[in-house]
Amino acid sequence: MTAPGRRTPGRTLGEPIAICGPSAGWSRVRADLDRHGAAVLCARQDDWRPEGAGARRLRALLGRDWERYRELTHPKARTRFAASRVLLKFAAAAALGVRPQSVELGYGLTGRPCLRGYDGLHISLSHTDDLLLVGLAGDGTIGVDAERTDRVLYGSGLGRHMCTPYEAQRIEALPAAERNPALLRLWTLKEAYSKAIGLGMLFPFTDFGFSPDGAPTDVLRPDGTPGTVGAWAFHTVSFAGRYTLGVAVGDAGFGRTADLAAATALDPAIVDALVAALDEDEPQAR
Repeated sequence: MTAPGRRTPGRTLGEPIAICGPSAGWSRVRADLDRHGAAVLCARQDDWRPEGAGARRLRALLGRDWERYRELTHPKARTRFAASRVLLKFAAAAALGVRPQSVELGYGLTGRPCLRGYDGLHISLSHTDDLLLVGLAGDGTIGVDAERTDRVLYGSGLGRHMCTPYEAQRIEALPAAERNPALLRLWTLKEAYSKAIGLGMLFPFTDFGFSPDGAPTDVLRPDGTPGTVGAWAFHTVSFAGRYTLGVAVGDAGFGRTADLAAATALDPAIVDALVAALDEDEPQAR
């Protein structure tokens, strides 16, 4: 996938992986993580409807989210919540080499999801209409966002609440037919970046920006000067001809995680040292 955003050295991103249900092939998830350090998955909500799993299996899959699921009263909200969480758990399980039921989700203060006990794999989640979008990254934080390509943003007044002065000036200078696509691209990138840094809507969209014309860019200050240089990679891509996807991947600075399997979460040398220490303490305890 060719991305208009500036990349960290060697940073690329594979095409979105279409997942057509729990029985779909998951090999590309690990392949993309190994090759690019990140993977993006797209799925139809109807392929992950909770009633297809059965109540007992759904409760096991949702884990601590089961009570939150039961508290939702709107049928569409319940379906979307369950479908997105089950998809996210299957995706994380494919990356970690574990069963989906063993994956437990946690949430930050702003609602950003994370994996309990697996700090080496970062996750992000988005949805619009029937589309579910999941982002996974093994060497830095990730944020993803999806919007319908035909969503009209320009002219609705939204631009005044989401654009920096530099972005607004650049958008008005574009041909009329390009203004709404440019604004849509900015929206998805801003949503993805704010999710990646864990601030969500707490970070005003008028305080940071990107290049509206799709040229290579870092995060830009309101006046258009670079705010981050090389620390982030940004991608915009069309999916199924109906959706615009924004992806932000940060570089944690520790290099790429070579093995995400749960079995390797602890260094074997540390485990051996702990076992040896316990063996030494046992005679004293007796």
